[in-house]
This record gives sequence, C-alpha cells and structure tokens, in this order.
Amino acid sequence: MAIEPTRYIWMDGEFIPWDEATVHVSVHALHYGSNAFEGIRAYNVQGTPAIFCLDAHIRRLYDSCKVYRMEIGYTAEQLKAACIETVKRNQLPAAYIRPLVFRGAGTIGVDPRPCPVHVTIFTLYLGRYLGPEAVEQGVDVCVSSWGRMALNTFPGSAKIGGQYINSQLIKMEAVENGYAEGIAIDSNGFVSEGSGENIFVIRDGVIITPPLASSILRGITRQCVITLAQELGYPVREEFIPRETLYMADEVFFTGTAAEVTPIRSIDRIPVGEGGRGPMTKALQEAFFAITTGEQEDRYGWLTPVT
Repeated sequence: MAIEPTRYIWMDGEFIPWDEATVHVSVHALHYGSNAFEGIRAYNVQGTPAIFCLDAHIRRLYDSCKVYRMEIGYTAEQLKAACIETVKRNQLPAAYIRPLVFRGAGTIGVDPRPCPVHVTIFTLYLGRYLGPEAVEQGVDVCVSSWGRMALNTFPGSAKIGGQYINSQLIKMEAVENGYAEGIAIDSNGFVSEGSGENIFVIRDGVIITPPLASSILRGITRQCVITLAQELGYPVREEFIPRETLYMADEVFFTGTAAEVTPIRSIDRIPVGEGGRGPMTKALQEAFFAITTGEQEDRYGWLTPVT
C-alpha cells in the first residue's frame, strides 16, 4: 500500500500540511515501538464518504492505550470528530484513516512514562489490500514458520505498533516464498491469524474462528462478519483450530479493515475446497459490501457519514 500524500494531517489538535507533520529522531516510539494505532475505512456510499465502525475503532484505540498506560489528551468524541474532519478536508470520496497515538521525545530508556503522548490522524486512498482480484479469485497463503506471541508476553488484543514486528516477519516470509500472506500459529500449536487479518474456516456449513486466547486481535470487521453470518443463519463457533483443519476446510477466508472479506484459495499449495471462492464466503462478501456501498440499509449503524 504505497503512500500518496494528501493535503492535511490532524496533529495534536491542529490541521497542518502533510509535509510539516514531522517528529524528532529521538522520539520514544521510533526506538521502542511505543505507539497504538487504528486502521479505519471510509467507504464511498452513494457518493458520500462514510466511516466504517468509527465508534468501535476509537474504543479499541483507547483500550490499547489503557493497556500501555498512554493517556490520550482528547475525548473519544473529539477524536471521532477529528477523523471525520480529516476525511472532509482532504476531499476524499473513500479513504483509509490512520489514528496514531505515540510516545514523543523525552528519554532514552525502556520506561516510556517521562515522554509526552502525541496524537495524529492522517488519511490515504486504499484499494484492495491483497490485490484487485483477491476478493473474487482468492489468495494463496502459507502457514508461517513465525508463530504468534504467547499469552502474557504481549497483549494480543491491543493494537500496538511494536508488536507488528511479528507481523512483518510473517508477511516478508510469505511474499518472499511466492504467497500473498502468511498464517501464524499460536504458542499452543493452534491457528491464530494472518499478519494483519483474522481468519475463518468453514467445514460442513459451520463457520469457525479462533478465540481471543489464540493471540488474535479483537477484529472489528471480524465481529461484523460474525453478525452477518448469524443473520444469514450460519452457525458460528469460536474454538481452537488445529493446523490440519486448514487443509481439510471447505472454505477459508480472511477479514480485516484492509482485507475486508478475502477468500483463501490455497494453503501451503493445497487447494481449499474447489480452489476458489466458496458459496458461504461469497454470500458473506455480498452482505458486507451491500452495506458498505449503500446498496442495502445500514441496519446495524456501522456507517458514519462525512457531512
């Protein structure tokens, strides 16, 4: 996802030109990964940008900061308003929104608390994260040799920048070996998630997804898809998934803000089902995109119009 600069960035309560949003090389976040962030989509809904699950994303940002003892000097309502205004000022019909809370300059040492906390929001254009054909054709993935962090080592449910070095290793290994993405295994040997996506496995009409105890991020798109699956009458279970279940599945798909709902067509070069997008995955995609494009009513209140 290449960065194409937009006009304005919201930084510590002010809008400044893109090129002026800079920090010093001694900031704590640069040296120790002490930041929390979110990735949020704004969809073009019948000609008007609308932010997807804004409330849930901002709540997760505050949850992450609470775990890492970073005090955000703004209310949730202020940050939501800033996200809306940043999309508006950059005149984007659809966008990827990145709120970032980070420790600034103040000390070189592991204890980050002497450092000030800064907040910034920028927006970008974002297409299909795993490729333009991925939504229909699916992607080829591998099981990574890099596992997910064990419980009580890092808080998997918090979206912290420093933890994403693990995701980088998973992603680089996958791409260098000819795959679009990698799937991590947790410290107990069960399926966890992709480098930046939650995962769902379908067998005999039942949808299964790993629980939070498999060191997964508390995915917002994941929860939306669970809601849609239940609405469609599909049984959904959260349970530990052995690796071999991936190879026996009828369908497998990723979910995430960037990935949306992306089918997996092969794992370790073993075809998933018929080797393409399965019928249940397709039905969930159609239900998801019907809401995010405005073809159907936003019956769950997921969209915040940018007006």
